[in-house]
Amino acid sequence: MTSVCPYFQIHQPYRLRWFWPDDTSGFYRYFDYTANKEIFEKVADKCYRPTNNLLLELIDEYNGDFKFSVSVTGTLLNQCEHWGDDVLDTFKQMADSGCVEFLDETNYHSLAGLFEDRSEFIEEIKEHHNVIKDLLGVKPKVFRNTELIYNNNIAKTVSDLGYNAILAEGVDNLLGWRSPDYVYRAEGSGLPLLLRNYPLSDDIGYRFSARWWGEYPLTADKWASWASDVEGDILNIFMDYETFGEHQWEETGIFDFIRALPGEVLDQGLAFNTPSEVVDMYSPVGNIDVGDFSTISWADMERDTSAWVGNDMQRRCLEEIKHLGPYVKKTEDDELIQIWKHMLTSDHFHYMCTKWMGDGDVHAYFSVYSSPFDAAINYMAVVMDFKAEVFKRLNGLSGE
Repeated sequence: MTSVCPYFQIHQPYRLRWFWPDDTSGFYRYFDYTANKEIFEKVADKCYRPTNNLLLELIDEYNGDFKFSVSVTGTLLNQCEHWGDDVLDTFKQMADSGCVEFLDETNYHSLAGLFEDRSEFIEEIKEHHNVIKDLLGVKPKVFRNTELIYNNNIAKTVSDLGYNAILAEGVDNLLGWRSPDYVYRAEGSGLPLLLRNYPLSDDIGYRFSARWWGEYPLTADKWASWASDVEGDILNIFMDYETFGEHQWEETGIFDFIRALPGEVLDQGLAFNTPSEVVDMYSPVGNIDVGDFSTISWADMERDTSAWVGNDMQRRCLEEIKHLGPYVKKTEDDELIQIWKHMLTSDHFHYMCTKWMGDGDVHAYFSVYSSPFDAAINYMAVVMDFKAEVFKRLNGLSGE
């Protein structure tokens, strides 16, 4: 029996405000309170509330046969605490259901996994683990990195931290003739590796409402019949949670599709399982080798790191904020450290991407900027002001 393993990524960043020096101090000198609150509330109304409630109904309806996994960034959970307690309550209900596995990731949805020094990456993973434990009462044992950014060394770090498995993209040129529909091992660590079946995931996440698509309209029974044709052990369906109600609006029929899907999948003789269940059920069939210079992700057509470090603007901004880290931590100021960590969030660099066509549309979604160049200019303005504040604080400490 093939296992369908759904996974949803849930995240919203703290977006930077259009920066101009003024008398504001602290976190909201750099981050836009109004824009972040408005975007959270919009997405909560369109996606988080209706989707959470629907999935909880389906968990009850199928009495334990409908299962899935999610990872929720610490950033999004922090926004829930400020602006959406009821959303946080439904995440707690999911955790209590026994049918939803919560995964770990970097707390700030950051690019720390790309740093040669693994200390910040490890620190953020541990911070996220504690946030999930404290807020939701569970201790994740499976890891997914920001945007499924993955290589052997990332897997080794995650394995050393004691995780049981890691998620990654099923990249064609990595797999060759092999199928993503099996459990693999990470080269060098042996950590069980689950690879995304991107065609069947993107049929829902991207093509569901595309009238140009030859398979439009997509129905639950049609998708389930495709899933039943899979010849492997597992079918890893990974996608953004905002697919439901935000990227695919309610008017497209996406909620009706999700409501019907569990029954159609189960009627095809398939089963729903979580990542932890999958790696217990199936043995790895081979190794996947991804070197540091071949790092993969689930982003864009290239499925590499070019979405965040593909142009000079992105690389310069990331280098500036990365090198500032040791000085920020030397201040031992919790608020400055929090600001720095939030500035590592991948979204800031995503907005600077200069790709066009379909990928460009993805990068513009949720961006408050009119162009990637505006995003880079504003980010660097924030970095320069923040750097001055950090060194002013250090100079004050040295003078005490």
